[in-house]
Amino acid sequence: MYPLRRLSVFMVCLVVGAAAAHADTRPLRVVSAGGDLTEIVYALGAGDRLVGVDSTSRHPGETQKKAQIGYVRRVSAEGVLSLKPDLVLGANDLGPPPAVEQLRATGVRVAIAPEGDSPDGVLDKILFVGRHLGLDDEARRLAGEIREEMTRAIETAAKSSRGRKVIFVLSVGDSGVLVGGENTAADAIIRLAGGENAARGFEGYKPMSRESILQAQPEVVLMMKNRQGGHRSTDRILDRPEFSMTPAVASGSLVTMDGLLLLGFGPRTPKAVAELSSAINR
Repeated sequence: MYPLRRLSVFMVCLVVGAAAAHADTRPLRVVSAGGDLTEIVYALGAGDRLVGVDSTSRHPGETQKKAQIGYVRRVSAEGVLSLKPDLVLGANDLGPPPAVEQLRATGVRVAIAPEGDSPDGVLDKILFVGRHLGLDDEARRLAGEIREEMTRAIETAAKSSRGRKVIFVLSVGDSGVLVGGENTAADAIIRLAGGENAARGFEGYKPMSRESILQAQPEVVLMMKNRQGGHRSTDRILDRPEFSMTPAVASGSLVTMDGLLLLGFGPRTPKAVAELSSAINR
């Protein structure tokens, strides 16, 4: 389903890129903008170097003690610069672009991570973070461990798969139900866990009409855990007319998971695959 590349390929890329990544210096004041990248920093044992994180960085708990720089797509250059970082690790959607340009214009090193909503992408990001932190050996070891865990989780999920149709609901608002279509992190994690994404025929996170949801006949509704209610609240989601005549309502199949664990594609993704597989394949 998602064959993992041989880790040796990553090692070659790592060696080639290391010379161009200031390998002679180890940044000591790091700002991380991306929950997945922050988790990797901690997994590499470098959490003490973090002086600031973005609002998506919620794991591990120590991140809450770090200075906050706002949402990854709307960071303030002035706020980041006030922390005097010598490295900014940014997710591929770090923004806005003028803020990124301003940071670079001051001489701050800004490293943008590769996209990674896949098993191989997780390994890419681990090696990326390790390279820029000067922790190449540690990153190779961690990538090897995660690769093995990921392979086991995917194989186990495939064996237990019932091929159930899962619909990921990002939010519910006045405009309707916003769901995860193809080529999204939600789509990827559903398929890794042995499910079938019920939201087909479009890409990205988009509203799905009542008629389309009823026609898709999802067997499981998947959501992120409540954030103190609001438009993402899971309260009474199955009572909505969009789901009134679906197998998900008939069986009461609503699965909620921590958002960063579910969609982050970081070091905990093998755990996410295992938990989601267990929940949807009962």
